[in-house]
Amino acid sequence: MFKNLFQKFRKGSKKQKIEPKPSQPSPEPTPAKPSVRTAQPEKKSRDRGPGEKPKAKGTPRSPKRKSPPKPWDISQFDVPEDEGRIRFHDLDLPVEIMHAIADLGFQYCTPIQAEIMPKSLTGSDSTGKAQTGTGKSAAFLATIYTHLLRNPIQGRRKPGVPRVLILAPTRELALQIEKDARAIGKYTSCRILSVFGGLGYDTQRRALEEKIIDIITATPGRLLDFQRQRLVRLDGVEILIIDEADRMLDMGFIPDVSRIVRSTPAKEKRQTMFFSATLTPEVERLAEQWTRNPIHVEIEPEHVAADSVDQKVFIVTTEEKFALLLNLITSQNLERVLVFVNRRDQTRRLAERLIQYGINCAVLSGEVPQNKRIRTLEGFRDGSIRILVATDVAARGLHVEGISHVINFTLPRDAEDYVHRIGRTGRAGASGISVSFACEEDSFYLPPIEEYLGHSLSCVQPDGELLKLPPPLYKRKPLKGASASRPRGGTRQKRPGSLSRGRQRPRTQSGKAQGRGPR
Repeated sequence: MFKNLFQKFRKGSKKQKIEPKPSQPSPEPTPAKPSVRTAQPEKKSRDRGPGEKPKAKGTPRSPKRKSPPKPWDISQFDVPEDEGRIRFHDLDLPVEIMHAIADLGFQYCTPIQAEIMPKSLTGSDSTGKAQTGTGKSAAFLATIYTHLLRNPIQGRRKPGVPRVLILAPTRELALQIEKDARAIGKYTSCRILSVFGGLGYDTQRRALEEKIIDIITATPGRLLDFQRQRLVRLDGVEILIIDEADRMLDMGFIPDVSRIVRSTPAKEKRQTMFFSATLTPEVERLAEQWTRNPIHVEIEPEHVAADSVDQKVFIVTTEEKFALLLNLITSQNLERVLVFVNRRDQTRRLAERLIQYGINCAVLSGEVPQNKRIRTLEGFRDGSIRILVATDVAARGLHVEGISHVINFTLPRDAEDYVHRIGRTGRAGASGISVSFACEEDSFYLPPIEEYLGHSLSCVQPDGELLKLPPPLYKRKPLKGASASRPRGGTRQKRPGSLSRGRQRPRTQSGKAQGRGPR
């Protein structure tokens, strides 16, 4: 009995501990403590200065989700119809290509685009006589992307087997084509690779070994090198582009190009587009060899030069040239100017003198290493380099938007080079200005240039104020890097204290030359 009473007593005590008495107030709920903490930031908010944000407390707020961008529609790219001109809308291009064309600001086709693209988009071969700056790159690139997008390959592909091959004579042109290709194909998944000598050998080799490539832009020598190593196979090429065939002929690349063309499928099984600035009998024979029933388009060089570029020629002496150049740049506040000379040593000397007057400039010539050339061109494009002094290495394949002036500090020896030089401005229908200096030596090259253009050039005397040379701001310093290298045939700098050839060391009575003593 005592045991039963003890158990009832224990049960009653447990109930008392668990159940609170109704008379006692219930303890404050747990959220009361944070209410004290939340009051502290309000005090601080009164003390903080204007514009100062309160510190975040507790769990961070989830960022606001951005609404997905609306898909681009062709209706957002409105170009009015213009009689006699062809819009890109009229060519039935894929929406990805039209989106990129709208971003680039193109509206109407250039003459070569209007004549070639309606046929090339259907798979026809084409040959064209056209200078750089006529829009031919955009013509064949739009054709390439249209073909790739409408004819996708199903199944697995192997690395190093491109669908499109673009051959160019120089590294600069190959890189320029790659840049244009990335701009036009920015909304596609097509992969591009540039293959050229002088730079990036290991990077190019690894890309060919490991990656699936759709488009290769290449110079002949480096491409053949990779072919010998069996890193690239061209039996799957569907479109072959040969650009500036006349220059490849001049540079002796045609045997290499022929070897490359033979390794692609037969011309009946591929589409070929062949472009050249001039059509010599040799070039026409190559075009006939490598194409089948092509459409042929010719854009005469005088149309390119006269219609889009305002050409001026100043009659000066050799000594007046630099003062005229400097005053033209400073008086008109020119921001992006390409200055051409004929020799590498002239680029160095001219750039050094411009730097003396506080002009931001750089050099582009054959002696500049490839990696430095690329950095220089990018600086010229983005505006960090104001003046680019170059040889004819920049006369072809260089496309920089916004070049307002091309100045021929020395006239080229070849009339065709003159057209290529001034073609760096006034590209694809835009306007530009070409200024040439004709001194007592260069004036002899004007008649062949005028004959090649088909019209005379207006030659004027510059205003006297433009020929006054102000004092330099800085001392003359040699350019750094390769541009400061000693020209061939120059004299070496002697160490301090060394003897020249005309001076000999004093001799002793025995006739032997007096030495310097023990070292």
